[in-house]
Amino acid sequence: MRHRKAGRQLRRTSEQKLALMRNLATSLIESGAIETTEAKAKELRPFVEKLITKAKSGTLHARRLAIRHIHKREAADRLFQEIGPMFATRAGGYTRILKTGHRKGDGAEMARIELVQE
Repeated sequence: MRHRKAGRQLRRTSEQKLALMRNLATSLIESGAIETTEAKAKELRPFVEKLITKAKSGTLHARRLAIRHIHKREAADRLFQEIGPMFATRAGGYTRILKTGHRKGDGAEMARIELVQE
């Protein structure tokens, strides 16, 4: 039974899911937008928004907390130097999910997740 188990499993163990979220978040921070399955995009949204909220403060402690998940130095620098200040006045809702249709191979629902431009 999976009572009170929040979130999607995505057919992965918890370690694999965390690695997936870290890689997707890094790609989103580096490029500004990525295309993935709808379920992965919906799981990624709160993960990335918490990182952006940490980046808004810009403190050393927040940077260290974010670097737990963003292992690329360039992506972490972009998060704290560009993305955090860009959303400094925004209270939340830093990302947008747009449905893009079905994937040709298996028919999976695809979506584009992107950072909102002010």
